[in-house]
Amino acid sequence: MFEVLNRDHITDALGFWEPARIVYNLVLATISAVILAPPLMSGAVPFDQVSAPMLIVMAVLANVAYCAAYPIDLFVQASAYRDTRMAWRAGILLVGIVFAGALTWLIASAAVNVTAF
Repeated sequence: MFEVLNRDHITDALGFWEPARIVYNLVLATISAVILAPPLMSGAVPFDQVSAPMLIVMAVLANVAYCAAYPIDLFVQASAYRDTRMAWRAGILLVGIVFAGALTWLIASAAVNVTAF
């Protein structure tokens, strides 16, 4: 049976997901830098074409997508599976980082390829 969602559940979720957000953002920033830096440094893609507003919007969207883990986490914490949350949290985090990394790779590569012509 489900427990009532309480302050401890929310605090526990924040305690795990917010520090993990730093790792998530660092991975995505590294992927972006690996793809965008060489063409920018060589002059193949002018900096004005890889605009700062586009990068900011993409970073915000990535962090909004990251928040999808919270409803899942809170739902499981209110269930009988609460005791196993650390194992599935790590799995969700890893899958989310891989998925977001792949999307970042595709979008950044497309941005470089579109602006290179």
